[in-house]
Amino acid sequence: MTNITRKVELLAPAGNMEKLITAFHFGADAVYLAGKKYGLRAFADNFTDDEIAQAVQYAHSLGKKVYVTLNIFAFNGDFDGLGEYLDVLQRAQADAVLVSDVGVFDYVRTHSNLPIHISTQANTTNKYAVDYWRRQGAQRVVLAREVPLCQISQIAEFCPDVELEAFVHGAMCISYSGRCLMSNYLADRDSNRGECVQACRWQWYVREVSRDDEMPVLEDERGTYIFNSKDMNMLAHLPQLIDAGVVSFKIEGRMKSAFYVATAVAAYRRALDAIAAGRFTPQLVRQLQLELNKASHREYTTGFYFDEQESRQFYPSSKAVEEYKFIAVVQSGGNGSAVIEQRNKFAVGDTLEVLSANDDSGKTFTVQYARDMQGNSVEVCNKVKQLLTVNCPYALTAGDILRKKATS
Repeated sequence: MTNITRKVELLAPAGNMEKLITAFHFGADAVYLAGKKYGLRAFADNFTDDEIAQAVQYAHSLGKKVYVTLNIFAFNGDFDGLGEYLDVLQRAQADAVLVSDVGVFDYVRTHSNLPIHISTQANTTNKYAVDYWRRQGAQRVVLAREVPLCQISQIAEFCPDVELEAFVHGAMCISYSGRCLMSNYLADRDSNRGECVQACRWQWYVREVSRDDEMPVLEDERGTYIFNSKDMNMLAHLPQLIDAGVVSFKIEGRMKSAFYVATAVAAYRRALDAIAAGRFTPQLVRQLQLELNKASHREYTTGFYFDEQESRQFYPSSKAVEEYKFIAVVQSGGNGSAVIEQRNKFAVGDTLEVLSANDDSGKTFTVQYARDMQGNSVEVCNKVKQLLTVNCPYALTAGDILRKKATS
């Protein structure tokens, strides 16, 4: 058993307002999001200026935080309007901005009072770089994914006055800290400006022309996926990261579904709470790993945290696995029924499972009836975002999720 009482932060992705609300409902302490410009997820829904203000106000009403990404690598023209955008973030009282580019960093520092976090895209891999950012005024550094666990404690000891944030879960990238030109070259979409086409996930046939008989590439009839990274999963090693000095544990996934956010946040929230209470056991880890498997994921890896000679690439396929389907979001519950907003098809007779922020998580029930808001019976529920009333024996709350085991 591990009991670590130092306060740490669970940081979740928020690609839109629904995902932000979901993250907080399932226990995130903070979220990171982007406006319509300057972030590295240009194809997420992202937030308008007004929505950022609403998001921060909502988070602060819960005692939680919002960090806004400004982590593109900027060209000259990107600074046109940046000052006005910083004013927007200051008026909204954003808790910090994430920055990669040194020009953007200096501009934020000299044109605003916003706290600055250094993005993982800045490739910060050593204690001297972390200390440099501290001396320039950075409050926090998000360590590069390439930093091994044994060196994080050295960084924390060398730089006690700067917060350290680290990724613990989600998609990895074949390129160094995500700095990639493959998307630019093949699709004219700049990965360093939020437009990555994820060409590394495509099916590839690779042969070194002059040495084809000496460098075989294992493949099947589908090709090979040697660029296709596994997903990070550090849930079992959270105590070691806390002991090393990490104060914020980051889940990747602003482009992923609310179901993914709910599943990952709920599992890591339970893990961190168990660590604080001295109840972090191998049995709980196994249980929470099964939970994480229910959302979309590739085969898991601990990335570069350990020196183990494990493969970090997933060769069989570029397709993610999803053991459960996202069926509905609970709008209200009680008295043996629940009002839900449907997301995927289900039918009367199906067995649904609860993903809840309370103790009912993991429980199942069989759908005995479904009715629309006019009271009409619905046997096959297949209208996305339709409001329905279904029987439910559990006292669910708004924001809880219903899911169903996927069929092949």
